[in-house]
Amino acid sequence: MTEMTHPEGEPQRPFIRSHRTPRPRFQMLRIISALMLREMTTTHGRSAGGYLWALVEPVLGIALLSTIFGLSVKNPGLGSNFPLFYASGFLPFVMFNDMSNKIAASIRFSKPFMAYPSVTFMDAMLARAILNALTHCTVILIVICGIFVIFQLPVQVRLGPVLESLLLLVMLAFGVGTLNCYLITAFPIWERAWNIITRPLFLVSGIFFTMEMMPQAGRDILWYNPIIHCIGLFRRGLYPTYEGAYISKTYVAGVSITLLFFGLLLLLRNYRTLMEN
Repeated sequence: MTEMTHPEGEPQRPFIRSHRTPRPRFQMLRIISALMLREMTTTHGRSAGGYLWALVEPVLGIALLSTIFGLSVKNPGLGSNFPLFYASGFLPFVMFNDMSNKIAASIRFSKPFMAYPSVTFMDAMLARAILNALTHCTVILIVICGIFVIFQLPVQVRLGPVLESLLLLVMLAFGVGTLNCYLITAFPIWERAWNIITRPLFLVSGIFFTMEMMPQAGRDILWYNPIIHCIGLFRRGLYPTYEGAYISKTYVAGVSITLLFFGLLLLLRNYRTLMEN
């Protein structure tokens, strides 16, 4: 390579163009915010009615469960209030299920925008994860507070376990959603298979019962379901006398991180192929 010379005779280093240009400051934050706004208008619409339905839907589900089981059993699994017991299981489960499914469909949902070099699959997943986590946490807060007020229940909530439960649910949903994001994009039939495989989770995740109500053989099997740990931890925060000795935060975090690691690894290695298909 010939050396370029400055007009004064001083040697000048050749200009070499970098292949990877770093992102401008705060660009990722602006992209995620824009994708969140698009998600809000697409999913919930521009009117307040869409957000109202996000609140009404779980309330109707809890009311239905409370009515059906209230007619067939005398007392719920914990305490004496049916709506609080079923809300403490139903709301965390719906949060995990909805978040993981939304994150899994991130590439397909935001694919037109990912044609731009500045938008990555991580932007799309984070936008959906943050928005849906905030939405579900708001719904949980409103519904639980509403139950305490309407039924005039004594407030003895431990915020620590409640917040830990929500954090673990977000981690688990992000891990499952990331791995499924690759699998669904690479193998579209996996989405239908996953929906079939996970249908029994509604029955075996502790929505209608506590782990202590099950025989030992059932506990040994159900323990490997990470969702039941999150629901148990959530109930530990709402019921002052409930401890849930089976709960393992380490197990849930380990499963979440492992799934996230393999999901990101597959997406990073096959991202270009997925975008071309």
